[in-house]
Amino acid sequence: MIDLRSDTVTRPDDAMREAARDAEVGDDVYGEDPTVNELQERVADVLG
Repeated sequence: MIDLRSDTVTRPDDAMREAARDAEVGDDVYGEDPTVNELQERVADVLG
């Protein structure tokens, strides 16, 4: 059974911890977060 009540009752597995640890991060306010930048570019392409 999968508990979908809240993210506060679930615990990340090793793969999730690894992904968070290895993620590229930056300050989105200054345009330095590559994940946010990629998302914004993809949305702009889709929506024009």
